[in-house]
Amino acid sequence: MIGIDIVEIERITKLKERFGDKAFAKFLTPEEIALANSDTTIAGFYAAKEAVSKALGIGISEKCGFFDIKLSKDSKNAPSFTLSRHLIEDYEITDLSLSITHDNGFAIAVVVIEGKKSNRQLWH
Repeated sequence: MIGIDIVEIERITKLKERFGDKAFAKFLTPEEIALANSDTTIAGFYAAKEAVSKALGIGISEKCGFFDIKLSKDSKNAPSFTLSRHLIEDYEITDLSLSITHDNGFAIAVVVIEGKKSNRQLWH
């Protein structure tokens, strides 16, 4: 399953100007906010969470909320994510991959999720 999302970094900057850092608490955990040291990173994290939900085929919803997706970085600063247990079990997920890039005022995230079940198998 593959998901992709793009976010204009300026959108995050405007959100921060209007509501301050508390705006990010609607879609990022305190740990994720601590990792995100710039609007560019926050835009990438938002794109990543959207891309994950698209890869699952359900979008951000009751089934998969922003906090069902946990982002982190490894020792080389590469992003990764984990999912809530119910998503791992429902989709029988076996592997997860994430790539985030930033260019020309945009953050883009691509996600690949491998599992034994796809959204089609769950709902059709």
